[in-house]
Amino acid sequence: MKKKLYVLLSALFSFLIVLLAPREAYAMHIMEGFLPPMWAAIWFVVSIPVLLHGVKSIKKLTDENPNIKMLLALCGAFAFVLSAMKLPSVTGSSSHPTGVGLGAILFGPSATSILGLIVLLFQAILLAHGGISTLGANVFSMGIAGPIVSYLAFRTLNKSGASKGVSVFIAAALGNLITYIVTSIQLGLAFPGEVGIMASIVKFLGIFAVTQVPLAISEGLLTVVIYNLLTKYNENELNELSLIREVKS
Repeated sequence: MKKKLYVLLSALFSFLIVLLAPREAYAMHIMEGFLPPMWAAIWFVVSIPVLLHGVKSIKKLTDENPNIKMLLALCGAFAFVLSAMKLPSVTGSSSHPTGVGLGAILFGPSATSILGLIVLLFQAILLAHGGISTLGANVFSMGIAGPIVSYLAFRTLNKSGASKGVSVFIAAALGNLITYIVTSIQLGLAFPGEVGIMASIVKFLGIFAVTQVPLAISEGLLTVVIYNLLTKYNENELNELSLIREVKS
């Protein structure tokens, strides 16, 4: 049954990526060559320690729980498909979901940073979303900042007695929103212009706000659906991870 679930979800993700992947390179990830070299290098340096810790985290998780490797791959596929769905913005730009909340909830932010790195690297190479020079900045916003907020939100709400559905929804939605807040900060720092850093950050935030809020809500709802499926068919693996206590509330 578990294998059938993985096959079904993988087929669904593959269909969606073929159907919805954009054919033009205008994704919300900061595109290749857009950041000044200094800022591109800074975000690489800032991201490296987290990624190194993420490698150790994944190795520890898989050594202790070999059966979760397919679950890790599924979370990576989920993030790849969602973050590849470019949706036009009324501002003339584009927005997309991130999909990193699910991995953060199940495996923690460190392991999810590696999933984010893999997703963004493949998208840069295969779909021209983002770029190699801006990989550090995109990893920091989508693979590090977003998962950290999702993880903290889920753990806090879970401990406070909120239902699993509410905890997952809010965690995934906040992870989406924080990704774009951090991206706006990155762009504002790199391009303060004549208006200054803060005004530039606000300008970038405004570009995506109209479409990003409903996208965050949609991502939260979809993540709840996938999480419920996983807790139904993968209860043993999730219990081994000590990330769920009661699947049925």
